[in-house]
Amino acid sequence: MVDSLLKDLIAEYLQVLAVEKNMARLTISSYRHVLYDWNDFCEKRNVLYVSQLDCCDLRSYIEMLYDKDYAATTIKHHVAVIKSFAKFLRQESYLSKNIADCMPLPRTPQKLPDVLSVAQIERLFEQDFGRGPYGLRNRALCDLMYGYGLRVSEVVSLDMGHIYSSQSFLVVTGKGSKQRSVPFFGAARTSLEQYINSARPELLRNSLEPAVFLNSRGGRLSRQAVHRMVEGMGRQIGIENLHPHTLRHSCATHLLAGGADLRIIQEILGHADIATTQIYTHVSQEHLIEEYLSAHPRAQRKS
Repeated sequence: MVDSLLKDLIAEYLQVLAVEKNMARLTISSYRHVLYDWNDFCEKRNVLYVSQLDCCDLRSYIEMLYDKDYAATTIKHHVAVIKSFAKFLRQESYLSKNIADCMPLPRTPQKLPDVLSVAQIERLFEQDFGRGPYGLRNRALCDLMYGYGLRVSEVVSLDMGHIYSSQSFLVVTGKGSKQRSVPFFGAARTSLEQYINSARPELLRNSLEPAVFLNSRGGRLSRQAVHRMVEGMGRQIGIENLHPHTLRHSCATHLLAGGADLRIIQEILGHADIATTQIYTHVSQEHLIEEYLSAHPRAQRKS
C-alpha cells in the first residue's frame, strides 16, 4: 500500500463529503477548518504521512485545545470531525486500524435553548417593522421562523417554486439538502403573501430571480442580514442579542405547551432524531415554572 500525505487525504475526504455524502456547504467548511488545523499541528510535529499517525498525536492535539481554553462544545466538535476522518481512513484501507478509538468524546453539560415567552412574542410582532417593502419582508421573515420553526438557512434558501398555496404547504430545504413539507397557515401565511404581493415586486430587479426574500439589490438575502434584522427587532423590545434560532426554539416550545405531539414537532422542525426534539420537553417544564412564578399572585408568597 502506497503511503499518502495526510493533507492529500484530507482533500480527498472533503471531496467525498461533498459529492457522495451530499453534505451541506457550511458543514464541509467547518470540517475543513478542523482538519486543516489538525494537519498544521501534525506538520509541526513532523507528522506528514498517514502511516505516521498514532493515538499520541490525537491526544496531544486535544490537550492543546484544552490548553488554549477552547469551549467544551468546540473540542467535542473537533473530536467528532477527526473521528469521522479516521473512520474514513480505516474504511479506505489507508490505516490498518481506527486510531481514533482512543479518543472519547468530551462530556458537555446540556444547555437548554433560549426561548421567548408568549408575551415577548406578542410584543415582537406588535412593534413597527418599518415602512415600505423592507418592513413587510422583515415581518414575513420573523413570522416564518417563529410560525414554522424555520432555520435562517431555510428561509433565505426558500424559492418561489417552493410555495404551494393551493395545497397549503411550503417545501423547505434543511440540513444535508434534505427537503420537507411544512404547513402553510395562519399569521405566517398572511405575512408572506402580503410581502410577495406588495413588497417583493418592488425589490425585484431580475424576473428570473427565484429567491423569495430579496435584498436591496434584488438578489437573495443573506443569513447575516437576517441575523442583524432579528437582533435589531429584539433590541426594540428590550431583548439583547436576540438570535433567529431563538424564534425556532420558541415555536417548538409553544407547540409542545399547546398540546402538539412530539413526533409532529419533529416533522415540522426537520429533526432526524426524536432525541433532538425531546429537549423541548425540558424547556417546556422550565418555561411553565417561570410563567407560573411571574404570573400567579401567590406564587412568591410563603403564607
